[in-house]
Amino acid sequence: MADTLRYRDDEPVDHPAVTVDSFLDQSNATAVRIEPGDDARALVPHLDRLALIEVNFPAFGDGRGYSSARILREAGYEGELRAVGDVLVDQLAYMRRCGFDAFEPDKQFDMDDVTAALERWPGVYQQAADDRTPIWSKRHA
Repeated sequence: MADTLRYRDDEPVDHPAVTVDSFLDQSNATAVRIEPGDDARALVPHLDRLALIEVNFPAFGDGRGYSSARILREAGYEGELRAVGDVLVDQLAYMRRCGFDAFEPDKQFDMDDVTAALERWPGVYQQAADDRTPIWSKRHA
């Protein structure tokens, strides 16, 4: 595992995440890990208790985690949303748009590549989970 890359000002969660099933069966966990196939909507009634939600990407081509992130952010989750596993630098900008604010890739990122990936497209065309303003709304402002 590589170092965690975070885009948050708060302290990182220092305890391991439990599975969704384990979380739903206990009352004291504050960190949970979503695996492909888990339904993120099961966590929605409990979002105020969670400080960290990890979303596992076992293979870079498995895009289910993007949907989980978007569901959680649109439901009001404000805690740390961390992409873990086979996360590639080319995916960072899209993951940020879906609401991820931390990354724990299998292989360490080169920070110059991270900067290039996040600055590649300064304008966006649609609204997303991040706070970027779409180009079309700037034109009508």
